[in-house]
Amino acid sequence: MKCVLVDTSFIVALLDKGEQHHATCKKLLGSVGAPLLTCEAVIAESCYLLRNLRGAADAVLANVAAGILQIPFDLSINAGRVREIMRQYSNIPANLADSCLVALAEEYDTGLIQILGSIAGIRTSRSVIYSTLGQREAGGADSLQQRGS
Repeated sequence: MKCVLVDTSFIVALLDKGEQHHATCKKLLGSVGAPLLTCEAVIAESCYLLRNLRGAADAVLANVAAGILQIPFDLSINAGRVREIMRQYSNIPANLADSCLVALAEEYDTGLIQILGSIAGIRTSRSVIYSTLGQREAGGADSLQQRGS
């Protein structure tokens, strides 16, 4: 199955209209014809970072409930591999969410991870992670459900 993995920075940029890469992420979302996969660690980070933006954390969870963001990753099954990734890339450092996404990329044999952050250039056993670089800024909330708008 073709899929695109998304990290915290992608979700935050997509929901925060004032974020520097909001328009780019929104455009990319409209052009993606594949499921958007992520992990619970990314959802938790996204909700935390968007906590001061009214309605944004709820929008993240609404998009999980609607199946727009899918969470096929089970940390209890993949904890050993995630620990290996965290140790292997401790110089970056790869946090829990980053490491879960790398393990998910290996599982789904994809290098399509949309990120704006630290794991750019990590190589999985099967693929190279794709990255768009940027920084977070404040602004207003948007919705993932506005695909293509």
